[in-house]
Amino acid sequence: MTVVAAYLYTHGKRVRPVEINERIDCPQDKSQFVWIGVTDPTPEELHTLQTTYDLHPLAVEDAAKGEQLPKLDIYGDQLFVVARTAWLDEGRILYGETAVFVGHSHIISVRRGSSRGHTALRAQLEASPTLLDQGVDYVLHAILDFVVDGYLPIGEALEEEVLAMEHRTLDHFLARSEINRIFEIRRELIRFQRVVIPTAEVVGKFIRLELPCIDVEARPYFNDVLDHIRRVQAMVDSLREVLTSVFEFSNLLEQQRTGAITRQLAAWAAILAVPTAIAGIYGMNFEFMPELRSPYGYPAVLGVIALICGLLYRRFKRARWL
Repeated sequence: MTVVAAYLYTHGKRVRPVEINERIDCPQDKSQFVWIGVTDPTPEELHTLQTTYDLHPLAVEDAAKGEQLPKLDIYGDQLFVVARTAWLDEGRILYGETAVFVGHSHIISVRRGSSRGHTALRAQLEASPTLLDQGVDYVLHAILDFVVDGYLPIGEALEEEVLAMEHRTLDHFLARSEINRIFEIRRELIRFQRVVIPTAEVVGKFIRLELPCIDVEARPYFNDVLDHIRRVQAMVDSLREVLTSVFEFSNLLEQQRTGAITRQLAAWAAILAVPTAIAGIYGMNFEFMPELRSPYGYPAVLGVIALICGLLYRRFKRARWL
């Protein structure tokens, strides 16, 4: 059954269940409304809701399709809000959608692909009848706040992973898999920003604009949701900067280590060039060489080689090439 819950509320208290084809209209009492929650509804169920509550066909079509970007549409005296849910699964960010139809006496939430249901949220609101008594605009705020709160664990988990990667970079070269992971996280964050930024724009409209079904007294609640979104935005921006710095720092360390190895190889090559050159001269097999007839010729040559190599070693050691 795709209808998860459908209840009539009066003065912040649950009164009774309702059917989705049962029209509840209380234009004079803001505290009396119907809250219907459905998950992956069938076309027939959406058509029933559309007929019962005069939902706009375009809004129903968007709710049926899914995969919409966060947005706010106004259809006469009703609102249609789309929010994207997100969660982390094995290092990847997966997305769902929550579409909400808001009228004076009804609020209908349509969830698709989301792993977090609204059962706990509904119980939390029912435990605060004073706030629930304020009407559908407070319920809408609670749904948006519930969606945005699901973003925070994503940022925190990715932040821990990136910081651990940054710490490992100080001691080791980044492996191929770690470099791939850096670019994978970067792609995930770019996609995540495409959800977070429009969500912030949608919530901002509830604060700035005069909208049907939304009282001025509800604006501070939406402003609180906007603060949460801005926190997520700042976290995402910071993570992207850290990822860039980790990659650049790893490249810098690799270049420094490669340069040190190159200098060491050059130093040893210079040291070994001395005996190689002298041995090469003697290998030419000339007849007249001054030390060939001397009993101290070879020891003297070996001593010269050792002296020159020692001086070179000492010099390169001071230059920290060895």
